[in-house]
Amino acid sequence: MLKNDGVLQPQRRQFLTTASGLGGALAIGAAGLAGTQLGGSPAMAGPMSSLTSLHGKGAGLKGPYLDLDTGRGNQLAYARIQGDLNFGQQKYFWFKGYVMGIEPQKKVQDLMGASGFGVIRLLEGPNGAIRRVCREIIVYTDLRSGEVLDEWKNPLTKETVKAVHVANDPFNYLIEDHFPAMSDFGGLNKEQPPRIPFILPWYQHGDMAEMEIHVHLAYPSALQPDKWPRESAGPIAQVSEFFAHHVKVEDLQNPDITSLDYTGTWNRMTPWLPWMLMGQRTGYCQYACFMGTAKNLETVLSRQVLDYAEKHYAKYFDAPTEWTEGRSLSSLEHYAESQTPAPVL
Repeated sequence: MLKNDGVLQPQRRQFLTTASGLGGALAIGAAGLAGTQLGGSPAMAGPMSSLTSLHGKGAGLKGPYLDLDTGRGNQLAYARIQGDLNFGQQKYFWFKGYVMGIEPQKKVQDLMGASGFGVIRLLEGPNGAIRRVCREIIVYTDLRSGEVLDEWKNPLTKETVKAVHVANDPFNYLIEDHFPAMSDFGGLNKEQPPRIPFILPWYQHGDMAEMEIHVHLAYPSALQPDKWPRESAGPIAQVSEFFAHHVKVEDLQNPDITSLDYTGTWNRMTPWLPWMLMGQRTGYCQYACFMGTAKNLETVLSRQVLDYAEKHYAKYFDAPTEWTEGRSLSSLEHYAESQTPAPVL
């Protein structure tokens, strides 16, 4: 046993391999991780690897290690997707795709590439929680050359503007057996999901387990139109993100694997990027990216992107080593803090 502040704590291995908890809840976060349980048929019988799920079920989702009908089982599964349960080890994730412009009654237009990565470390948290600490960047690239943009000619307005990339440091949250509180984005997001068991919508398809998380937000923008007339899309920041994860069932149910490799997709719907200087023009941006984990980012990201990151964002190759109570902000709040309003033409 480990002793901490006079309280006996279980051995870490016992803590990490005991997957009991509450179960059976439909997990929908009104303003946070909005995981929708899809279906309710009983698990099919037979060997784990030969099954195909029916309405979100599959024998490989019920054990022998993790029961994904429980908050505790999902906590440990999600923590292993995000990072490494060998606390202190860091893990890279990456994404690569496109940003599109969408306007009513017009053809969708590819605007630029979007590539980036983050690095996550898990730390022991209070009352069985797991602390996720992270740094992450997004850089925007030219559609033809793949070079990272310094300036960009907006095909929708024909104006050449300065590109402003995304660097979030830190973006931290707790992984618990209940749905976590969302970042308040500097006090702007007042809505929080109810405290209900952390049960995600899993499917089993043969040897693979698949899980999706949707995040839907609408909160007062840090870029209000009266101060940021050219950068602000309006008084409310309406943003949605969609994450799809694909992992091997065999790995998911192996207690000796403390970090799960995954592949998947990341999609994001967001107002016009502020540096596009589109103001309150009707429409929005849609990100469509592949994502996954990698031990070596050179296997998945271009040399142009990595060279740019090494030059401008060197510390983002290493995750934070300590949990901080500081604010975790989105790119909009960072933009409001680091940029100044563009002159009105």
